Amino acid sequence: MRTRTMAEPRGDYEPFACAPGLRLEAHERLSDLQFGNISDRLDRIEALMERLERRLWLAVYGVCAVILAQAFQSILSVAP
Repeated sequence: MRTRTMAEPRGDYEPFACAPGLRLEAHERLSDLQFGNISDRLDRIEALMERLERRLWLAVYGVCAVILAQAFQSILSVAP
């Protein structure tokens, strides 16, 4: 005769979910949602940082262009 394990249902009854198991599943789903949201936020922050970096380099190149233009203009005004 075969013995039944605890995981097997008895007779016509289905196994039921216990409260600690449900809490654990809910916690896992909540953790997955939180990590997903954190990942999305990090992606948005990285995109914003890239845009800021492009703007910063544009400003640096603009300042360098102005300085070079002024230097070139001063050289042209000294030469006859």
